[in-house]
Amino acid sequence: MPGNFEVAGQVVGGKVASIMIREKSGKNIELGDLLVVEDDNSSYLILKVFDLGYGSQIPQSARELAAGLKLEGYSAGIEFMDPALRNYTLACVKAIARVSNGVARIPKVLPPFFTSVRYATKADLSFFAEPSKNPVYLGKVRSGSKVLDVDVYLDGENFFTHHVLIPATTGRGKSNLVKVLLWSALDHGKFGILVLDPHDEYYGRNDLGLKDHQSARKNLTYYSSNPPTGANTLVVNLRTLEPEHFDGIVTLTKPQEESISLYHDSFKEDWIENIVLGTHLEGVDKRTLQVLRRKLRTSLGVSVKNGAIVCDSDVFSTTAGASTLTDVVNALEDGKIVVVDTSRLSDEAELLIGSIITNKIFYRYRELKGKGTLKDKPPVSIIIEEAPRVLSAEKIEQGENIYSTIAREGRKFRVGLIAITQLTSVIPRMILTNMNTKIILGNEMATERRAIVDSAAQDLSDEDRNISSLDKGEAIVSSIFTKFAIPIYTPLFENIASRKDVFNDDNMILT
Repeated sequence: MPGNFEVAGQVVGGKVASIMIREKSGKNIELGDLLVVEDDNSSYLILKVFDLGYGSQIPQSARELAAGLKLEGYSAGIEFMDPALRNYTLACVKAIARVSNGVARIPKVLPPFFTSVRYATKADLSFFAEPSKNPVYLGKVRSGSKVLDVDVYLDGENFFTHHVLIPATTGRGKSNLVKVLLWSALDHGKFGILVLDPHDEYYGRNDLGLKDHQSARKNLTYYSSNPPTGANTLVVNLRTLEPEHFDGIVTLTKPQEESISLYHDSFKEDWIENIVLGTHLEGVDKRTLQVLRRKLRTSLGVSVKNGAIVCDSDVFSTTAGASTLTDVVNALEDGKIVVVDTSRLSDEAELLIGSIITNKIFYRYRELKGKGTLKDKPPVSIIIEEAPRVLSAEKIEQGENIYSTIAREGRKFRVGLIAITQLTSVIPRMILTNMNTKIILGNEMATERRAIVDSAAQDLSDEDRNISSLDKGEAIVSSIFTKFAIPIYTPLFENIASRKDVFNDDNMILT
């Protein structure tokens, strides 16, 4: 604890959940600021600001009269005696940690009444130690809009297997955050991560990206239907597809699902070809077959010419791509990050590609658990953008898909999800509560903030204003693996990749 410090305010009242701090004139305490107050010689409390208000010793009627006189041009000679004493700002804070001997615990006490409060410093946050194994970097501790030179890491094993939700509105830094955590994961080569990239922004085809990491050659694999030199071609053979790959992705009625099963049982790996060609099978209604032909042709981008299947898209093929799925799953099982460029695919084709790969890795890991060899494998995580496309209540009601299955059961098999969304409220509460880490970026929609707060690992009921005021790159990390919700700032990926972050003498980042 520093012996000398500049006072930011003083405790003047309140209760455990809402301690009142009077701000010292000129200090400008912010929403989200971290403050420190000593509660005895060996420990101190860390406080977080969640609301601000005005305080005054002058009656409201007198202040309104003074304002009116000034507005109407009668202000000559009108001034308050000692305005810094009579008018002030009140900060509502809550204690988020009690630190003793370098260990942070959940606080159960009030700070001493009428004690001085100061801003938190790097020294106060020394308990943010880097995990001893496989740390994943998320950013720096943030106090209001001030960023301290204190790194925030989570243990990668827990982070990737216990599901992550990244909710935010557009433009608040979701993609930058994902790039930064993937960059950190590349250091280890111990996490299999499937990245379904609908904007082709993570690999860095034309600019700085994951390909520029020093371990990219060893730990990164890239697939695209239009790959650059040295990358892999994204092409999947139709004969490697199974009926369950379509579950919850392509809307099917019960008779259609039963018909698909019959075709698969009868024609094995050629089941798609026989449906698309219109091969009649006893027990399948002709109208059902016609609808199935249309749905498969649309979702797979195939057609029939001269009595043979023709693949109109570059992603599916009747001749090439026989080993693609196996190669991708092997790479994930080896602890590599696999980026799949889906920017040239339709929405349905993108989800189908993801479902195909995710099914294969999930059921392989489930099989390994049955054999007792899963503990030797790296955890695998699936990053899915616009998660409500597969995890909304409406979508799940239409039929379970592999993503909802992983959300419920994945942890048992070391398979997790990283769900990115603007619309948290449409995801069922059961799935949200299974997302044990939430990295909450700015969101101005009250309904979405409420859904986030209601399912967070910590009590964030008083963080509504903080969440709505988060600027680009600012976030709150709520996790069952942290003592309290941590305010962070995630530096620009370009700065992380080129090591350009600079700190001033107060250990605050210069952005």
